[in-house]
Amino acid sequence: MSDAGAGRKNPGLIEERIGYTFNDRALLTRALTRLAYTLEAGLPPETHMDALATLGDAVINVVVVEAVVAGGAHDKGAITNRKMNLVNMTRLRGLAEDLDLADYVRWGKGEAAQRVWTSGRVLAECLEALVGAVYLDGGMAAAAGVLRRLGLTEKG
Repeated sequence: MSDAGAGRKNPGLIEERIGYTFNDRALLTRALTRLAYTLEAGLPPETHMDALATLGDAVINVVVVEAVVAGGAHDKGAITNRKMNLVNMTRLRGLAEDLDLADYVRWGKGEAAQRVWTSGRVLAECLEALVGAVYLDGGMAAAAGVLRRLGLTEKG
């Protein structure tokens, strides 16, 4: 991962990495833009990733539960346990790290100076935002395909 982590790479490269090309490139840009960056740049509030991260979290849960059920699980407890094993901040952060996602995100100056992507759930939220953007752009099948290609689900 780069030291800067300030969106230095071409966002189009992330499309290659996830195997999905956006119809609406503004959604991709929004998914890669942190709130701190928008505040510093004086951008409108609807241009940062937070809402997309919330949406992406829900989409990831639906896709994973659907895949677990399709895989033969029928017991509510077993489904919940399998989902919890597949979807957690550590796992999502690892997938984001595998994509070098921090290199594509537009970070606020303080975030970049502190390298906030190196700890906690920050990168997991960035991945959730990316999935939320894919969902809005291409629907559930597109989001499920991205998650499958990233290795989060075996099927879906």
